[in-house]
Amino acid sequence: MALLEVRDLGVSFATPDGTVNAVNGVNFTLEKGETLGIVGESGSGKSQLSFAIMGLLAKNGTATGSVKFSGKEILNAPPHVINPIRANQIAMVFQDPMTSLNPYMRVADQMAEVLTHHKGMGKAEAVAESIRMLDAVKIPDAKGRVGLYPHEFSGGMRQRVMIAMSLLCRPELLIADEPTTALDVTVQAQIMALLSELQRDFGMATILITHDLGVVAGFCEDVLVLYGGQVMEQSPVDPLFTTPAHPYSRGLLRAIPRVDQEGEELDSIPGSPPNMTQAQTGCPFAPRCDFAREDCLDHLAPLAQFAPDRWRACNRTLEELA
Repeated sequence: MALLEVRDLGVSFATPDGTVNAVNGVNFTLEKGETLGIVGESGSGKSQLSFAIMGLLAKNGTATGSVKFSGKEILNAPPHVINPIRANQIAMVFQDPMTSLNPYMRVADQMAEVLTHHKGMGKAEAVAESIRMLDAVKIPDAKGRVGLYPHEFSGGMRQRVMIAMSLLCRPELLIADEPTTALDVTVQAQIMALLSELQRDFGMATILITHDLGVVAGFCEDVLVLYGGQVMEQSPVDPLFTTPAHPYSRGLLRAIPRVDQEGEELDSIPGSPPNMTQAQTGCPFAPRCDFAREDCLDHLAPLAQFAPDRWRACNRTLEELA
């Protein structure tokens, strides 16, 4: 039995400008201990997909399809079903640790609250466990710093606090939503190395949501490429980087700066992401694609397997993309 099984997941939002279709028919499976990267530009639906899994959509959001965790349906589950699963079995690290942490509460109180609520620990025992977890994420002088407020930590240290909070209940699945976005390159590397170490130590599965393919290359085993709320390509990491099979994947890879191309202009994908309030009849990437033809504007190819463990949604053959 798969740890997480997502089938035909759709997410839409009712807005004054019309219905925004943020995620459209996404499918994937995650086994215990595996690491999946979900990549794409801003607005591609990455975060909303994770919020739907966690039951954290905004009030105007609607999720359809199926999300099963250890064989149990959790999509749109009522609070008494999803609340025990959140934190205990599925935890999430959010993008911005400064807004995710309560600035008016000491770190000790925020971390201890997780354990007193989910594990029934007493306050002293919960604080002691919080200190042990801060040590695990390599915060110097954890015992002395646990009583500080979030603003007394640097950005990288706050992100470590968020990771420590998410791991307090030893979850089976960790969803990390852009965990390094606001950090400098050196701290990014430290955080990703920390996540790799913690995943190995705790044996948990991880979903890494990011727009940075470089981070995916060093951390993930498989990758899901999203665009316009739809899966463009799904593949193990190594073949995606060596032989990308979708024009959008190729565009993302070309946009990564390379040290062996000093002085050359950076590549970019022309145009803008689609307006998600408008119905998509063809491939959402077609208006920006160098290989698009008339049939691409009218018809979205289904996600089809073309090699072992690899799928793509493209009307053009691999020979035409060569």
